[in-house]
Amino acid sequence: MSRGRADGSPKKRLVTSVLVLVAICGLLYLYSKRNGSSALEYGSKIRKFGSTYLGVDEDVEESPSRLGEDEEDGIILKSIPVCDDRHSELIPCLDRNLIYETRLKLDLSVMEHYERHCPLPERRYNCLIPPPPGYKIPIKWPKSRDEVWKANIPHTHLATEKSDQKWMVVKGEKIGFPGGGTHFHYGADKYIASMANMLNFPKNILNNGGKVRTVLDVGCGVASFGGYLLSSDIIAMSLAPNDVHQNQIQFALERGIPAYLGVLGTKRLPYPSRSFELAHCSRCRIDWLQRDGILLLELDRVLRPGGYFAYSSPEAYAQDEEDLRIWKR
Repeated sequence: MSRGRADGSPKKRLVTSVLVLVAICGLLYLYSKRNGSSALEYGSKIRKFGSTYLGVDEDVEESPSRLGEDEEDGIILKSIPVCDDRHSELIPCLDRNLIYETRLKLDLSVMEHYERHCPLPERRYNCLIPPPPGYKIPIKWPKSRDEVWKANIPHTHLATEKSDQKWMVVKGEKIGFPGGGTHFHYGADKYIASMANMLNFPKNILNNGGKVRTVLDVGCGVASFGGYLLSSDIIAMSLAPNDVHQNQIQFALERGIPAYLGVLGTKRLPYPSRSFELAHCSRCRIDWLQRDGILLLELDRVLRPGGYFAYSSPEAYAQDEEDLRIWKR
């Protein structure tokens, strides 16, 4: 029996299959390249649409980003534009003018108007908040605890309004913080020491090796209380609303002190339960027992078991009927 020649049909089928696969891959590549370009162009249009929202000029020039620039395909990715200078202090979800424009029905008695109210997507800004004119590189910690550049926070009315309480003083191109406050007649450091003595804290509770490591300072002002705790390796989260002293949190952040713009109103604080070992409120006029004690319950939630609540009030408040009622309750 003679050996026959091998059939060439399987080899032909293999070659054909490979050619078909190559053709399919080529078509997919061309298709993806074409549609990818369309997607980038569409994204660029969306960004430009967003930049025109609320007064930002539609024809604003956008500087091209070096990343993703492809001259061969004519694709240039655009960067986010900078807002107009008049928005240098805009806080998007705390825009008081927008709140009034939208006519939200807010309960002023429970400070709901000081809480965050974000606008609808079509009324949101899509631009970068610019620094104030003359902005300088911030002074580094720990020196920043005691002084900041005035140009970075161009507000000095608080220094005039609280001049007798030593919150802050204007010194040429800088704003100084002598450590005082409405209730810190002899400085925040001495107040902290006296507070520990009055509450019969263990000797080292507010020092290195002590029990307290995290503090919530409610109604913080310019956050001198939290600033002086940092030297004892204690982190204080300072909390204050955007109220008549609207720039006090700006001072805290510029000084390098952790701070949050918020209020004890109708919403929970943005902290997990048992986050703090000490809650502090000086010159306190908060009615903690309002609405069946809901604020006190919230404070209890964020305090760890065995935590401390330091509530202080000046003698002058004992003459005010409302403050006296709060204190007695």
